[in-house]
Amino acid sequence: MITFEPWQWALAVLAALIVGISKSGIGGLGMLSVVIFAQLMPAKQATGMVLPLLCFGDFVAAGVYWRHAKWTHLWRLFPWTAAGVVIGYLALDRVDERQARMMIGGIILTLAVMHVLRRRVAGREAEHGAWFAPTIGVLAGFTTLVANAAGPLMAVYMLAMRLPKLDFVGTAAVFFLLLNLFKVPFMVHLGLINASSFTMNLLLAPIVVAGAWFGRKLVLKIDQRTFENIALALSFIAGLKLLF
Repeated sequence: MITFEPWQWALAVLAALIVGISKSGIGGLGMLSVVIFAQLMPAKQATGMVLPLLCFGDFVAAGVYWRHAKWTHLWRLFPWTAAGVVIGYLALDRVDERQARMMIGGIILTLAVMHVLRRRVAGREAEHGAWFAPTIGVLAGFTTLVANAAGPLMAVYMLAMRLPKLDFVGTAAVFFLLLNLFKVPFMVHLGLINASSFTMNLLLAPIVVAGAWFGRKLVLKIDQRTFENIALALSFIAGLKLLF
């Protein structure tokens, strides 16, 4: 089993809590859990550590919101996203630890900026050609395999489709459940999910569930924009640290 110092366990518990909270509608926090684990272990290993925790959170979110999922969008995106996962798998198998840290850091910084930009254009009408869903799908698949950080890309797509809030949350919940389960065999084959890492995942699973419950309560009481700004700032700083 992976051995951590007490302070590292505290950060791992915090990251698992953040995973659960992010699945309850506070999507801006998702990248932060990836960043925290990347500070505790090699960057490539961190992606394998986070994935099962995301799956635990996805089961909770999909169980609550699946009735609101819009399957038309799921079928439109998933083939392209699956192709992006395969591309990410081939890339991750060919990079060393330094390159992986730079890749993940660059992705996190790019997605943090994208998250800010999509909030600026939220609510505006936009026309998108046939290229839009394939482009978002492939980029999301690549990004989620390499860094488990496709949330901002999917938010761009969902906002562009002008989905109502519950349809947005439900479609995203089911999409990420299917996507993260699809990724598991690739991560196992890369050796990034193994018996040792999954044992730690099982220990942290109750924290993820607690985070999902806490997130539903929190989202009603806190200004989400302020919360996301804090998460984005921390992600941006940590992304710079990974990159340089």
